[in-house]
Amino acid sequence: MHLAWAKGGTAVKSSSTGLKGVTREDMFVHGHGACPGCGYAATAKNIAKILGPETVIYVPASCLVVFGALYPISAWKVPYIYSAFENTGAVITGLRAAYRHRDIKANVVGMAGDGGTFDIGLQALSGAAERNEDVIYVCLDNEAYMNTGIQRSSATPFGAWTTTTPAGAVIQGNRRFKKDIAAIVAQHEVPYVATLSVAHFSDFVRKVEKAKGMSGFRFLHCLTPCVPGWRIEPSKGVSINRLAVDTGMWTLYEVENGAPRVTYKPRDITPVTEYLQLQGRFRHISEEDVRTLQSWLCRKWKAHYDEDVKEPPCVLAPRKAELGHDGDPLHGV
Repeated sequence: MHLAWAKGGTAVKSSSTGLKGVTREDMFVHGHGACPGCGYAATAKNIAKILGPETVIYVPASCLVVFGALYPISAWKVPYIYSAFENTGAVITGLRAAYRHRDIKANVVGMAGDGGTFDIGLQALSGAAERNEDVIYVCLDNEAYMNTGIQRSSATPFGAWTTTTPAGAVIQGNRRFKKDIAAIVAQHEVPYVATLSVAHFSDFVRKVEKAKGMSGFRFLHCLTPCVPGWRIEPSKGVSINRLAVDTGMWTLYEVENGAPRVTYKPRDITPVTEYLQLQGRFRHISEEDVRTLQSWLCRKWKAHYDEDVKEPPCVLAPRKAELGHDGDPLHGV
């Protein structure tokens, strides 16, 4: 998919109420069992806080189930439902129908991980999006199946270590590039798709508020660093989130009624090595794989920002044999 990106400055101005519109009351409270520095917990907490008390949350199998609500204890102060791994799109569809039947106004929200969104739950997600169900689907993306032991998902970045893509003599971490799930959802012609990062909090708040104020299917894709899965220091999550944007590993944009727009653009691309060196999951990565990943990011930068990258770091292109497909690491992005 190639999106005709709108040009603009480093950030999008908005008439949204921004931080002033956020309630002071937490809907996901302290005392849960998440790891210190968990990006998943911080993102879920802030989204729930912005959405407010008139919200119902569905969570499938994921870390958020384990650390957020193990019977009889729950960190949620809003109605909360848990069901099977693959069911997010279906369950929030049913919740919306039930609330509509009872004439109850509420934000119906599903919060699923990348495994439950990119892979196992893709069919139900696609169905809900195609029907334009009046729900908010949040993907909390920590780039692997962290809850079950750090297995690879189709959100896992190229070169990353997981327990199913180990670094050894035969393979050197994950050999595939991350699936562009936001672009896939946008192809369903839904009202709103956005990517978020807690490191860019004003942008984060504006997008959640916008989704809250709209109707129809809304998809929020959030990067959520995982301390044990990414092998990072607990205090580095926000810094890594920021570097993900600065290196091009994560682009902040929104697609509103079919019109894509970048909402934040770094001044210059930061070499991907600065992002990789903070994460133990890339400790093994070879110089050749770094060049392959950097080339992919430079092409992605050009596609999203319509701007050629000055050398360095964009020097060498990858060989076809290393990619396992037609040689274009963007796959048509």
